[in-house]
Amino acid sequence: MKKIKKYLKKHLTKDRYQHTLGVAYTAAALAMKYNTDVSNANLVKRAYLAGLLHDCAKCMSDEKKLHICDKNNLSYSSMEAEHPYLLHGKVGAYIAGKKFGIKDEDILQAITWHTTGRPDMSLLEKIIFIADYIEPSRKPVKELDLIRRLAFEDIDGTMEKILSNTLKYLNGKNVPVDMMTQTTYESYKKI
Repeated sequence: MKKIKKYLKKHLTKDRYQHTLGVAYTAAALAMKYNTDVSNANLVKRAYLAGLLHDCAKCMSDEKKLHICDKNNLSYSSMEAEHPYLLHGKVGAYIAGKKFGIKDEDILQAITWHTTGRPDMSLLEKIIFIADYIEPSRKPVKELDLIRRLAFEDIDGTMEKILSNTLKYLNGKNVPVDMMTQTTYESYKKI
């Protein structure tokens, strides 16, 4: 963990590093709440680790994100090509694997999909997605207190609420929406 924190301090802004620590701690708390499977004894540690690494590529230039994807055959959509800031999850998962030797596919997927989500997310993926949205230093967004409470009561309901709010916000700002966010929302609306 020391090596990861040292890397993050060097490659993230001070505010982004604080956000990252908040996500890691929030993810660990959510993992404690939702870990009902005694065989999954490491979920809290895995959630903390995924939370630490989720934004490890966030402060990287868009050009560098595209270069890493191209050089390492990481696929990306035309939407991501037009808006490379969306690639920080995919590039972050790549860095987690290459630089820090993370082989746990669930951790890598949680890092990859923490921004848009995806249908059929694992418990760890949901935890990281939610923790990123509700961590303590997050700028206030509409209904944040409600969502924070809901996060410890109904994980799938929280996913739907966050995705709904995100889509409303992006559509209200006339910002392009990654189709994976819409697809993910549709999948949670059906639950």
